Amino acid sequence: MKITMYRSHNNGELRLGHVGQEIILSGWVQKVRDKGFMVWVDLRDRYGITQLIFDGERTDAGIVEKARTLGREFVIQVKGKVIEREAKNNHMSTGDIEILVSELLVLNRSKTPPFTIENETDGGDELRMKYRYLDIRRNPVRENLIFRSKVTMEVRKYLDNQGFIDVETPYLIKSTPEGARDFVVPSRMNEGQFYALPQSPQTFKQLLMVGGLDKYYQIVKCFRDEDLRADRQPEFTQIDCEMAFVEQEDILNTFEGLVRHLLKQIKGVEVADFPRMTYEEAMRTYGNDKPDIRFGMKFGVLNELAQGMGFGVFDSQELVVGIAVPGCADYSRKQIDKLIDFVKKPQIGANGLVWVKYNDDGSLKSSVDKFFDQDQLKGWANQLNAEKGDLLLVMAGQTDRTRTQLSALRMEMAEELGLRKPDEFAPLWVVDFPLLEWDEETQRYHAMHHPFTSPKPEDIGLLETDPGKVRANAYDMVLNGNEIGGGSIRIFDKSTQSRMFDLLGFTREEALNQFGFLMNAFEYGAPPHGGLAFGLDRLVAILGGQETIRDFIAFPKNNSGRDVMIDAPSPIDAAQLDELHLKLNL
Repeated sequence: MKITMYRSHNNGELRLGHVGQEIILSGWVQKVRDKGFMVWVDLRDRYGITQLIFDGERTDAGIVEKARTLGREFVIQVKGKVIEREAKNNHMSTGDIEILVSELLVLNRSKTPPFTIENETDGGDELRMKYRYLDIRRNPVRENLIFRSKVTMEVRKYLDNQGFIDVETPYLIKSTPEGARDFVVPSRMNEGQFYALPQSPQTFKQLLMVGGLDKYYQIVKCFRDEDLRADRQPEFTQIDCEMAFVEQEDILNTFEGLVRHLLKQIKGVEVADFPRMTYEEAMRTYGNDKPDIRFGMKFGVLNELAQGMGFGVFDSQELVVGIAVPGCADYSRKQIDKLIDFVKKPQIGANGLVWVKYNDDGSLKSSVDKFFDQDQLKGWANQLNAEKGDLLLVMAGQTDRTRTQLSALRMEMAEELGLRKPDEFAPLWVVDFPLLEWDEETQRYHAMHHPFTSPKPEDIGLLETDPGKVRANAYDMVLNGNEIGGGSIRIFDKSTQSRMFDLLGFTREEALNQFGFLMNAFEYGAPPHGGLAFGLDRLVAILGGQETIRDFIAFPKNNSGRDVMIDAPSPIDAAQLDELHLKLNL
């Protein structure tokens, strides 16, 4: 075949209306079926699959023989006529037609793939990550990447319509001591000095507000050298935004609008309500600051009802708290033991679990019957808003730790009962975070968000008298139990920023060395400003009905931070080390 064009159509577009047309297709061989007198080939590209037919009676014998040599993932080009299929396949968009091939050209041969390029593959995670370029040919991975592209396009549309300006900020910046560990980059031209890769463009977007750009956004790579898990990568993508001359309400309304826009355009879902919850309420009611509100099981404090009854496990503890799990009073002892084992796992760290079955006949059966009578247990049930047929699960201990443990159990029960439905979306604003948190190890305050977060105006006086009680002018957007975005109103005057650095334990010299450029900028008419950054990877995953971000990243790292496809990180040779003035201390 003489190539005049590689394809006249893609492999997902031909229909009955094309019957009789001469066409040219190119793509990868998905499958070959040789019936002796006839050969069928499924030809795939990103748009779909088209069936090719090599008929011994209607196709040149040499071409039929050539078709028999084709293997999986060969790249081929064919010319032929669109004909109607006798046995139609309603599972394929092109299932009404096939191509009677008249010419065949092998553009590139392929080794046998290390795993099957099918929706359901036989390749494990590490193998597929090593051959990620093959994994991307699979429909689920390719569709995830296309889905991500649609989300980012809608983000840009919304922000552009709101008057935001897309501005790039540097990747080679100065290392700062706050937050996670930096990735550092040695400078060849500045011996013994290093750049850091940005954990976020925080100071740059504040400087853009000083520069008068008013509304900034950027879909930007950020870098944090921290331990990994399913929803965390060493390099990740933020939708980073900042606005000038705004208060918290302006920002919440603007970015509530963005999430509404994405849910409507991407999922066809309209959300009427974006409830707001204080940090204190979230911790007290759900045990964490990113609660999933698609289901109930709110916490109920039982101290007054459960302590002082001679049960030492409760009497000696700071908090006794429980949840009512709907419809689980019929759990077997084996099922309850499984829950006890769950809370005792090292990552949860509880010593045990008290259970109460609120039976359909109104009676209550518990693991602590010898200490509490029916009326007392009924009081527990009322406090936890339990109904007949529910299972009460109660834990006790130090307040923060116990809330965290019960929160994990609540989420485990929701997963077990199918309450975390991926096609149901429940957004939530969490507001009024503490500005500072005390670290016992270092014996000093740390910024709960970052050192540029403004305190609530009404709490500024407490900076001098009781810093731990100061609330931050900060907010998080939560979707389905995941923090998808967070931000704050920023400090924009030098005196308040200096006071904040003092509280965080910076000396004047350290503050000037690390952030002098920002402090200087504040002396030239900095406007009131604030912003928010969404985690694009996590947002896309949740909109896509999943919570693992790796499936929506083209070339992700594994849980050790390695790219097993290109084998990175990797050593560099001695000449490069000399050029960078570095010596390895191994």
